[in-house]
Amino acid sequence: MQYRLLGKTGFKISEVSLGTWQVGGKWGEIFNHKTADTILNTAVDNGVNFIDTADVYSDGDSEKAVGRLLKNRSERIYVATKCGRRLNPHTNEAYTPKALRQFVEASLTNMQLECLDLIQLHCPPTEVFYRPEIFGLFEDLKKEGKILNLGVSVEKVEEAIKAIEFENVSTIQIIYNMFRQRPNELFFKLAKQNNVGIIARVPLASGLLTGKFSEESIFSKDDHRFFNRNGEQFDKGETFSGIDYNTGLQAVNALKEAFPHKNLTLLALKWILMFEDVSCVIPGASKVEQIQSNLQVENVLELSKDDMKTITSIYTEFIKPKVHQLW
Repeated sequence: MQYRLLGKTGFKISEVSLGTWQVGGKWGEIFNHKTADTILNTAVDNGVNFIDTADVYSDGDSEKAVGRLLKNRSERIYVATKCGRRLNPHTNEAYTPKALRQFVEASLTNMQLECLDLIQLHCPPTEVFYRPEIFGLFEDLKKEGKILNLGVSVEKVEEAIKAIEFENVSTIQIIYNMFRQRPNELFFKLAKQNNVGIIARVPLASGLLTGKFSEESIFSKDDHRFFNRNGEQFDKGETFSGIDYNTGLQAVNALKEAFPHKNLTLLALKWILMFEDVSCVIPGASKVEQIQSNLQVENVLELSKDDMKTITSIYTEFIKPKVHQLW
């Protein structure tokens, strides 16, 4: 495992880390604690030392599973969680220092911790980025010893750029993959200038970039890839990176033709890691075989300049005209 610096946190974290959105099983299924424990421990056994979770993942069960991991392991494992998405309705007006403080306290309880390594605002409405009192709360929490660092998970590049204007923002979690390339145009440079760590999420575009889906693929009614393709429940960009499904399949087929002898999942993960400004990538896993497979990217050779150009050309042809400016 290779390790990279997570911005001004000073944490040296595994470049391939773990997102826990589905760590207890597939989307929409009842949380399986045994599955979660197996995935989490397998990750740590293979050098992963950074875990990303959230209070809304399986209604707190994901955080509880991470807490068990921390109690049973001797390694230094850095944990990031998130707060804000429990607000209902999830609006700017609902964001208050009091509510966010309660969420932080609940996460500490779920994970049986006294202090959080990294707490992240969880894709707040754009208006929240213009409210200094929200960001000021986390300075208070630092002084109280309840958090070490503040980060923000964002939907849009513009939100990321606004967030890092606040000096106490140490990290940005942003969707970044072969089908979502806009962040590396300007934001990466600004993040580097401000010593802000970049956590790349949704690296496989909701599974599209595994190359395993087709026009015949069926997703369950509880799967966001079924019910959120047009942003019915949350930001459209979270599902297939906002790409129209059939367009995504065309682009994937182009990748398969260009790289017939490569594992598409590992190609997608390696492409992200080719950018040194990225601190880590956080693919999820709903079964242990997936985390074992994802970690094989550490054995993949760096992509050539021609490989990178080919991927850019496929993005430019199929993806960029439709969604580049949206996020």
